[in-house]
Amino acid sequence: MQERRKEDRKNLVAYSQVFDLYGGVMLGYLGDLTTSGAMVIGEKSVSVGTELTLQLVVPALEHETVRRISIPARVAWCEADVSPNFHDIGFEFKEVTEEQKKVIEAIMAAYEFSHEVPKYPYRPATRR
Repeated sequence: MQERRKEDRKNLVAYSQVFDLYGGVMLGYLGDLTTSGAMVIGEKSVSVGTELTLQLVVPALEHETVRRISIPARVAWCEADVSPNFHDIGFEFKEVTEEQKKVIEAIMAAYEFSHEVPKYPYRPATRR
């Protein structure tokens, strides 16, 4: 698949639940996120082009009281996950308010998976 993404997606360490707001079903868990879209890891495939309103459960955030955000979205792609029982579903957000954008940015900042090794303070090894 050709890469047309304008923003780098942030892989998350907190898998928040994602629901089809009006369908009343859980679609799966948030795998990665940008302010313009998301990938959800779910048990069922969803047809490309399907439009629905996502409801994202917001993980605990410092200085943020919002618990859920609802965003109209379109399924941009759907493919089998590396785990055979799951599907990766790519959503393109259709409308994101400024308030929602701030919450999404806070989620990405707080829960982005990092490959960098933390710089722990030096502590000499002790022998017993």
